[in-house]
Amino acid sequence: MRQINQKEFKDQEFYIGMDVHKKNWVITLRNNNMELKTFSMDPSPELLYKHLHCNYPGGRYFSAYEAGFCGFWIHRSLESLGIKNLVIHAADVATTNKERTNKTDKVDSRKIARELENKSLNSIYIPDELHQQLRSLCRLRGQSVVNQTRVKNRIKGHLHTYGIPIPCQVEMPHWSGNFINWLLSLEFSQACGKDYLIFCLEELQQHRQRIVDITRILRSHLKSHSLYEPFVFLRSIPGIGLVVALSFYTEIMDINRFPTFDQLASFVGLVPSVHGTGDKIIEQGLTKRRNRYLRHLIVEAAWIAVRKDPALLHAFNQLTRRMKKQDAIIRIAKKLLRRIRYVWKNQTPYVLAVVE
Repeated sequence: MRQINQKEFKDQEFYIGMDVHKKNWVITLRNNNMELKTFSMDPSPELLYKHLHCNYPGGRYFSAYEAGFCGFWIHRSLESLGIKNLVIHAADVATTNKERTNKTDKVDSRKIARELENKSLNSIYIPDELHQQLRSLCRLRGQSVVNQTRVKNRIKGHLHTYGIPIPCQVEMPHWSGNFINWLLSLEFSQACGKDYLIFCLEELQQHRQRIVDITRILRSHLKSHSLYEPFVFLRSIPGIGLVVALSFYTEIMDINRFPTFDQLASFVGLVPSVHGTGDKIIEQGLTKRRNRYLRHLIVEAAWIAVRKDPALLHAFNQLTRRMKKQDAIIRIAKKLLRRIRYVWKNQTPYVLAVVE
């Protein structure tokens, strides 16, 4: 057997489809419109590069894997080793009906390699490590808010179980100090019921304090990295407070990565899902593909904006003449998103009562 010289594969292109998991990766190699092999390996970019360099030296390597729990560390490692990598959205990979009904790790890696060689895959946005970690911290705050709401519901359910009516006062929806003191003053027939309530209130206080701490730390990180300036302009927009501004910044990061407004609206999820055949086109409501951290925030902000901006209120009143308020507010949210994009791109404060 003759030894393979490095010149044997010089400038030849090899396409690697990767189905990544925590304990193993399934790899498919393609070259010249031909599948070479599919195999499983330990989850290590260095081992993959060693395999490619030993078996196909001198080649040009291209790889792709689906975005998921593993984040972008694999992408950064592959790029540092000289492998040009794409991180793709799973729904953007062309899939046959057979691949959809017989889904396995090998099938996934093969179709990724095939579409990578066909040049039909586009990478999602890859943030730098600072912005990625800021986004994780901001999402942690949102998860803490969800946990806080669950504890509140647990407390209300506990009271309802034992027939204790909740007073209809202004303090109750905001869980003020007076309402917390009222909860602490409640008595149950047995000490177990009171203990349950006390543990829930202690957990509620922990979540509240965590939310405050995370928000403070987020602001300090933004100021220390000179990233706080965009918030001054975003918070000038009616309906956009600190939380919404933080979420939009950490999820979008760079507004210039959306060349058009339609691309931004599609990312947030403010575009319709359309089904058409021939001359018949049916709009099936908002698309299910969205950023799940932003769409509900922009809709909530739109309800506040119509009360503060006369131009948006006028547009909302015009829309409600021919549709429900819930449908009209979606169109107002889209207008508000367009104004967010303008303020962010041009670094200029928001101007009230401007009619588009």
